[in-house]
Amino acid sequence: MNDITASDIMTSAVATVREDSSVQDLAKLLTRKKISGAPVIDDENRVVGIVSEGDLVSQDADIHFPHYIELLGNIIYLESVKKYEERLEKAAASLVGEIMTTDVVTVQKDAPLHEIATVMTEKKVNRLPVVDGDILVGIITRGDVVRAMAKG
Repeated sequence: MNDITASDIMTSAVATVREDSSVQDLAKLLTRKKISGAPVIDDENRVVGIVSEGDLVSQDADIHFPHYIELLGNIIYLESVKKYEERLEKAAASLVGEIMTTDVVTVQKDAPLHEIATVMTEKKVNRLPVVDGDILVGIITRGDVVRAMAKG
């Protein structure tokens, strides 16, 4: 199991979207391919973002103004106003580029299995785009890691 790398367990035929894809087209892609997320790529096949079912679901979630208290005439927010604004922007989005996460965690194609598992655990991600340099070559899900561990 020590010599298993990302390229051994990744899916090479990656379903991808572009920033200018519609949110509706993204929903159709995820449904049609039976996947829960997809990398967002540019014209050179570089990963510029990632989108998931969670990003889509957040569009239909009720958005509540952050709770606050007033203390000595000053309003103190108990929740992040910035997070509220981000949720509001996502709810109004019509393009993938408006809902995608831009801080994408990736692994190189020669990354060993233990590194992949560590990154997924520490970064709390369900899928990792696999890159060669900065070019997308595959994707790994938690299920891929579990299957590789089962094969031992």
